[in-house]
Amino acid sequence: MALTNPDRRTFMAAFGFAGLAAMNPVPTFARSSARGAFFKRIGKPIGLQLYTLGEMPTKDMDGTLAKLAAVGFTDIELPHFYNRKPSDLRAAADRAGVRFSAMHMNMPTPFLREGLNLMSPAQQIADGLNALGIYQVYLPLCPLPEGFALPAGKSPQVAIGEALEAAGADHWKRTAELLNARAAALRPFGIKLGYHNHNMEYAPLAGNVTGWDILVAQTDPALVNFELDLGWAAAAGRNPATELAKLKGRVNAVHVKDIKATTKTNYVMAQDPTEVGAGKLDWARILPAALAAGVQHFYVEQEPPFTMDRLEAVTHSYGFLSRFVA
Repeated sequence: MALTNPDRRTFMAAFGFAGLAAMNPVPTFARSSARGAFFKRIGKPIGLQLYTLGEMPTKDMDGTLAKLAAVGFTDIELPHFYNRKPSDLRAAADRAGVRFSAMHMNMPTPFLREGLNLMSPAQQIADGLNALGIYQVYLPLCPLPEGFALPAGKSPQVAIGEALEAAGADHWKRTAELLNARAAALRPFGIKLGYHNHNMEYAPLAGNVTGWDILVAQTDPALVNFELDLGWAAAAGRNPATELAKLKGRVNAVHVKDIKATTKTNYVMAQDPTEVGAGKLDWARILPAALAAGVQHFYVEQEPPFTMDRLEAVTHSYGFLSRFVA
């Protein structure tokens, strides 16, 4: 039976999230030398979060993975199981010459279709992931406050932001407890658990604290790691390089995501996205900071809307990163 595991954007789509601000990027590639290119120097692949390609993998997984391999992407993070058996997904990756190294797995909610989720028995989660060769899973979206419902006439982004603000620090403390408990349950099976951020975690709460502060302070460093989404951190007004330094030793992966300078600081999942290198992020500082913090996987990810074909967009991002000197 095929497993399902809807990603955080499936959840957003269930609420009818509108597209993000339109973009018109013209990537500018950094001057490079063969010896000085960052990723060649550190010996790590440029990865991709497969969510970026939308429905392409659903329609043609083999063809999509083959095209990504031709671009140069060999390290792939899955957003869910695409309603396929893990063994079938693994076979497709093997045929294309790529590997799956991580997966996103949500908490169960009334708004997501049934399937394997982070609260499933640890043995079932491990069986599904191990069949893919995956030993790292991330919670991609914070649990919603108990009893959350979408008010009529209000955008989902704003409604979620208001609900989290009303829930206050206690909600984030419970989330930290949950992460610790699930990580402890998964560890005997060789599975590591991490948390992926958006920008609502950075919203100020009473007591001069944020949800992000609580998650970092109250999750067990021996159990829980982080996948820092650089674009969402920047959309919250944070400096990604500074945030990486704070997470040294605890950040296993990053989403290499760029945003346009028109993005206004917010905590309601809004940004003006663009290809990596075409936005405002300072990659000359960020990439070395990620390496110094201990990042092992660099996954390109881009939010919609796109002004070009999605595969073309990630090809632009790959080209920029493969040539970038830092």
